[in-house]
Amino acid sequence: MSYQQFAYLYDELMADAPYSKWLSFIKSAVFAYHPNTIRLLDVGCGTGSMPILLAKEGFEVTGVDLSSDMLMVAKEKADKGNVALSLFQQDMRELEGLGAYDCVTILCDSLNYILTEEDVKRTFLSAWNHLEPNGLFIFDVHSLHKINDIFIGSTFGSNDEALSYIWQCYQGEYENSVEHDLSFFILTNNDNYERYDELHIQRTFSAEDYSKWLNECQFEVLSITADFENHKPLEQSERILFIAKKS
Repeated sequence: MSYQQFAYLYDELMADAPYSKWLSFIKSAVFAYHPNTIRLLDVGCGTGSMPILLAKEGFEVTGVDLSSDMLMVAKEKADKGNVALSLFQQDMRELEGLGAYDCVTILCDSLNYILTEEDVKRTFLSAWNHLEPNGLFIFDVHSLHKINDIFIGSTFGSNDEALSYIWQCYQGEYENSVEHDLSFFILTNNDNYERYDELHIQRTFSAEDYSKWLNECQFEVLSITADFENHKPLEQSERILFIAKKS
């Protein structure tokens, strides 16, 4: 099975992802801090679910992802939905030549695939370089609690007939990192199951570290909240959301 086929299955696996909450969060941030936002760059856009929602809200959206197969699926979905979407294959640490935007987003814990302090800063600078003055930078990450207390040592699974999986989580090489070892079993047209294995590595840092690095990269931190609620992160929070401004 090609990764392109898996990319279609990715949408099934992400069917319960809180896309509507991300959309509401972005619209609220834009309304509060940059109401004239038109052009938006979504980094780590995957199969395009979030950029398509944003485009339907009237934003001019460009999507960037490292995976050409994910981008191929995103293009097919956008074309099918008659949604105007520009798509580029680039590494979020080395964005170049994409122009300037009113807002840059890195959603769905995509930033957690960046494993070192230096590369996080490189990513922040890439975002800074593609923002208009006073443009917004919005991203979310897993909390330390989610990585260390929920993921590490846990096993998740599903035994649906068409798509089953086993998802095991191990301590990663770095502090506050996790290795997601996934095995998928997909029912084929001849009633056999095809196995597909993937390894995903994620790492997170404290909210204080992200805030400090944003300041070092000449961003002003406007808001740090958790779990799509209007409150500061708590010890048991799972997703930390940042809004920053190019200063």
